[in-house]
Parts: sequence; structure tokens; C-alpha cells
Amino acid sequence: MKTRTRPLLGDWEWQAEAACRGMDSSVFFSPAGERGPARRRREEAAREICRSCPVSDPCARFAQASQQYYGTWGGYTETERRAAARVRNRK
Repeated sequence: MKTRTRPLLGDWEWQAEAACRGMDSSVFFSPAGERGPARRRREEAAREICRSCPVSDPCARFAQASQQYYGTWGGYTETERRAAARVRNRK
């Protein structure tokens, strides 16, 4: 039996155009125990990068589809993605 596989490059090629490419990931992922104003400042810095990113939409879709539990992806924080998933699951 012959198995047909789908090329995965299309799933990932959007990353080549990402504004965050090569940046320190600590802007997008919180260190253990980060809370309050420090967390909000870091998340806002990440969102600012995402606002100017040409691939923020595919990035956000990827994070939702692959259930990325941590970090800011496509301008959405982990809290925002979880809330959106809860709304979708209620429907």
C-alpha cells in the first residue's frame, strides 16, 4: 500500500517572514512566576512587534490550531487564546 504524505513546508513557510524571526524568545514567553505589571509590559512589547508583522494572522492561526499553551503568538497572549478556545468549544 502506498501512503501519500503532504509536504509540511507550507505549514511553516510563513515563519520566514515573521517580524520576530531571530529575536530573543523571552519577549514572547514569560519566565516562571512573572505576574502583574511586568507581565503586562512584556506582553505589550510582544504585541507591538506582532502589530507590524506581515504574518501575524497565520501565526495566530498556527498557535490556535496546534494548541500552543504558552507565549504570545500573532499578537494574542496565552490567556486570550484560551478564552477564544473556550468560546469556540461552547458552540
